[in-house]
Amino acid sequence: MIDLTAKKIFLTKGVGRDREKLTSLERALRNAGIAPFNLVPITSIFPPGARLISRESGLKLLDPGQILFCVMSKNSTNEPHRLITSSIGVALPKSPHSHGYLSEFSGFGLTDEKAGDYAEDLAAQMLATTLGVKFDPDSSYDEKKQVWRLSDQIVKTTNITQSAIGDKNGRWTTVVSAAVLIL
Repeated sequence: MIDLTAKKIFLTKGVGRDREKLTSLERALRNAGIAPFNLVPITSIFPPGARLISRESGLKLLDPGQILFCVMSKNSTNEPHRLITSSIGVALPKSPHSHGYLSEFSGFGLTDEKAGDYAEDLAAQMLATTLGVKFDPDSSYDEKKQVWRLSDQIVKTTNITQSAIGDKNGRWTTVVSAAVLIL
């Protein structure tokens, strides 16, 4: 049996613009450095024992045409001046033998900081519920973050977020954020 568990993960992001929606996505993937790969979207588990590495280190381990599993968020608009975002949130547990979570989020009109915080919040909420950490889901992000820190169960949250303002001439603008899993 082939082990398809990722050992390394890197985060990346990009933006692309073109008169065609599909081409703007291709340009965003190029900007993110992941266009020459066959991307397979997956759900949101950060495997136990996997390491988060830099984009540069991750890309050096890959060959064009390779099949890559990824958690990806993307968003597009052809509305002039419309702010779009895509974000991947990461939440890692204290124990390296437990899995973490990756979340994907896309939105309109949100700053990088707000979209990134929201994506982190989603990932941390999913992890917290599996670890039995009790929190009020209606509390603010900062309040929940404090509860997670005090629980001593979630050791790291982070995100990668890409935003862009829609092209002033109505060309398609696409943003992508991704967590790329390396086997």
